[in-house]
Amino acid sequence: MRKFDSVARLRAAAVLLLTVALCAAAPAFAQEAPDAIVKRVASDVLATIQADPAIQAGNEARIREVLEVKLLPNFDFARMTALAMGRNWQAATPEQQKRVTDEFRALLVRTYSGALNNYRNETIDYKPLRMNPADTDVTVRTLVVRATGSPIQIDYSMAKQGDTWKCYDVIVAGVSLVTNYRDEFNNQVKAGGVDGLIKTLADRNKGVAAK
Repeated sequence: MRKFDSVARLRAAAVLLLTVALCAAAPAFAQEAPDAIVKRVASDVLATIQADPAIQAGNEARIREVLEVKLLPNFDFARMTALAMGRNWQAATPEQQKRVTDEFRALLVRTYSGALNNYRNETIDYKPLRMNPADTDVTVRTLVVRATGSPIQIDYSMAKQGDTWKCYDVIVAGVSLVTNYRDEFNNQVKAGGVDGLIKTLADRNKGVAAK
């Protein structure tokens, strides 16, 4: 089992919440600092999750709607997939790159849809942002404080694209989401080429055990 899968199952509710908070309103508040986006949107997202009876009841359709509207448009999935594939990204055709990106995106949606079901009343401690005015790539650092258990450090890698900020990695307790998939992706490409990787991801998204 991938290391990130284990981390995600234990901490995924916090990951999802903060990721949505980070990315939800980037286009509308393009000149806002990355940490200010996190702080402002987190309050709204927390209130929405806590008040939405469909989410609290585990309604998968509603959960996916939240992801589609608030999360996905503000993620740089192409960059995430390229980082996860490493050198194999350049060896893939444009069509293969798109297919891997689409399947990886779907895999993350499945992961975080389940995470949202498990959200409880965590609180967020925002660390000071280390950023120069000309910076176009920054890390937003947070600490999730839980009612029980140790706090969880969650960092967000963000890059500025034009006038907007997009998230391209989430680091949970020192474990990078995208780089954690790299060994698995490399092994799949070695075994069956890029098409083999695409098939493995597609099967997983359909709930089919990889052979």
